Amino acid sequence: MSTPRLLYADGQGNILDHPGLGLAGSAGGRWEAVSENQCIPLPPGSELFLLPGRLPVGVDDSDRFEVLEHDPSGGSGPVNAVAAFLAPAHTATLWSAFQTRPGAPTLPLFAYAAVGFARDRMVATALRVDPLPRQDPESFPPQQRLQSAGRRLLRQFGHNRLMQHLGHCALGYGCPAARNLMLGRWEAPLPTAMACNASCLGCISSQPEGHFPVTQERIAFTPTAEEVAEVALHHFATGRDPLVSYGQGCEGEPLTQGELLEESIRRIRLRVPHGTINLNSNGSLPGVVARLMDAGLSSIRVSVNSLVPERHQAYYQPRGWSLADAVESIRVVKAAGGHASLNLLTMPGVTDRPEEAEALSALAAQTGLDLIQWRNLNIDPEVYSKVLGLEPPRERLGVAELIAQLRRRFPALKHGYFNPKLPPRS
Repeated sequence: MSTPRLLYADGQGNILDHPGLGLAGSAGGRWEAVSENQCIPLPPGSELFLLPGRLPVGVDDSDRFEVLEHDPSGGSGPVNAVAAFLAPAHTATLWSAFQTRPGAPTLPLFAYAAVGFARDRMVATALRVDPLPRQDPESFPPQQRLQSAGRRLLRQFGHNRLMQHLGHCALGYGCPAARNLMLGRWEAPLPTAMACNASCLGCISSQPEGHFPVTQERIAFTPTAEEVAEVALHHFATGRDPLVSYGQGCEGEPLTQGELLEESIRRIRLRVPHGTINLNSNGSLPGVVARLMDAGLSSIRVSVNSLVPERHQAYYQPRGWSLADAVESIRVVKAAGGHASLNLLTMPGVTDRPEEAEALSALAAQTGLDLIQWRNLNIDPEVYSKVLGLEPPRERLGVAELIAQLRRRFPALKHGYFNPKLPPRS
């Protein structure tokens, strides 16, 4: 199988393929040569990023790694590594390989898949893990139609602060979930929480330590249960294949608003007995989760970066809770007959280490977990490894092989990217 060619950025920011170097990828800081069978065509909707202050790494004809310091086309100025930010529903299996120069800026909160050139097209080291088209770019109408649909909805609910907030998310930030709410389909977001009980290293809406720039504003008010229920009931009444989810990127931890969630769920259930009401959460307060299940919550998606306690602690920096509480929240939901997903923040070379695979298998065996959502962890990989205290791995399974092993060991365990719409509970 041939090797894709390395992509790099020249001094003017043009992205070029190297005439003599093959593509290399990185797994937790360990460079690996990439073959074409490890790649898929770059998914539509993906973005290419130039990585400032980072020299590209490729593979020569003798299978040796080479750090590219000069533009082979003769251009002036420094060259930079290139990466792909993958479209939703895709999980990276290797990240971009680079050598960081002294003084290089910290990379913003994105994921950085390796990207190359083969058979006259760009390719990336990735898997499509979910066939659902909910956030595929071709599933969205032209911007003018989206703007029109959004303005109509915002006029209809001019009194509802939560709907106005989500309209800004959809039309200002381009949030796919909020856009789907405007379009009346699939999963609609229900953010509620201004505060959080963790200080996640990669939080996209709050960075008190200033490690990274925030990418979107956090909700600046607490909606009423009536406002939350009104948004949800509209979506259930008019949406195509509708479900609703608490816990979004534009908020803190929804479990800190337990009473609000409980009241709004009860209001929704008076009108919608069987619709899917989901909670995206860090799982920190299992007692609150139990009350929400009693109120009519359908499912939970608990986010973790790792099932090794000290690595979870280092990333989440939880206040008054731990990984054990997150696991207990999964148990609570399963004991109440609900659906439990793990939002596994994935990074090749970390997530696929043997000890991580063992801990993941133990969780699946002990809790009856229903689904793993393989979401790419958005963070500078060198900052992440330093905070977790990790050296490049001596051994790893590979993301694809890890998923394959889990499929063999747990045939009922599903793998995907999106929260499912569930059948009515008996």
